[in-house]
Amino acid sequence: MNESKEFDLIVYGASGFTGRLVAEYLVQHYANDSSLKWAMAGRSTTKLAQVRDEIGAPASTPLVKADADDLASMQAMVDRTKLVLTTVGPYQLYGSQLVELCAKSGVDYVDLCGEPVWMREMIDAHEQTAQASGARIVFSCGFDSIPFDLGVFHLQQLAKQQFGNMVPRVKGRVRKMRGTFSGGTAASLKATLAAAKQDPTKMQLLLNPFSLTPGFQGAPQPPGNKPYFDEELGSWVTNFIMAAINTRNVHRSNHLLGHVYGKDFVYDEMLMTGPGEKGEAIANAVATDKSMGGDGGPKPGEGPSKEEREAGFYDALFVGINHDGKQIKVSVSGELDPGYGSTSRMIAESAICLVKDQVDTAGGIWTTAPAMGEKLIKRLVSNAGLKFTLEA
Repeated sequence: MNESKEFDLIVYGASGFTGRLVAEYLVQHYANDSSLKWAMAGRSTTKLAQVRDEIGAPASTPLVKADADDLASMQAMVDRTKLVLTTVGPYQLYGSQLVELCAKSGVDYVDLCGEPVWMREMIDAHEQTAQASGARIVFSCGFDSIPFDLGVFHLQQLAKQQFGNMVPRVKGRVRKMRGTFSGGTAASLKATLAAAKQDPTKMQLLLNPFSLTPGFQGAPQPPGNKPYFDEELGSWVTNFIMAAINTRNVHRSNHLLGHVYGKDFVYDEMLMTGPGEKGEAIANAVATDKSMGGDGGPKPGEGPSKEEREAGFYDALFVGINHDGKQIKVSVSGELDPGYGSTSRMIAESAICLVKDQVDTAGGIWTTAPAMGEKLIKRLVSNAGLKFTLEA
């Protein structure tokens, strides 16, 4: 890593809704940390200055003009920092150039991407370049997919201690969640579906659970798209909207870790809706809900109020089952709404972990578990309001 860089990290998109929350988190938690040098970047320094003042950042906080339509300004931003943290999505529309610049320049990169087809395109195009330059590109550093990727990773470490081996089957089950999905997530979903409809190869990637493991196709995976009663958990379960990205990232982590979870590893994610007729009714309602792909809901740049964010939470259960049928359970829970409040903390801590704690991670295109693993878990528990709990 080039120690002569002016900044440890730059928040690109800091005047947008989520980028602003990231900058605010850095102000609140790292204002007294003189060892962390960071800046705010975006298209308009006037807007950046306004946000800087509104979130209580010091007047000396550096502002960097960077516009996706101006390649020179983007390169100039990349040249000044060790890492770019970007909240500017949908990434398939606004992110490709930045990934390429970071990969070529040996500069680290973290984002909030939940777009598996675009991610695969970036892996195919830039992984070798990143490996050669030393750039660590880490996608999906928010609610998609940190609690799930690190939840499975943490469970597998505990399973190895308890059983002597990692487990070949993990169920991810979201028990509770309150919060709205971000406008960026909705926009990404729409852009992904639109692109897939135009291109059959993109649709194949979208449907393939191993779309992020080039050259490897694992065991058949549960479809996860129809409600059913899970006898083991005593609850109805139904499709979980983030499963399409989270499962791909978990399989990529296993791939990058040398298939330590097993080459026959099976993982699915579902939303728990409770027992009885009420649980069944909710499960069926969720299964038929198409609002995320519609025109309602938040637009990019919009989001819930501070009160709504602070009232949010989430709780996901991971059930590991070994070859003998023995189980191990781990939960990952977080305070604040998942899509904004918790996500802004998670990506900030991912960025800091990468530049401060994980200096030995090699260049390449990563997921959070193999890139940062237990060090990131420690940061999230200490600073970001997450809990990783071994359950009885």
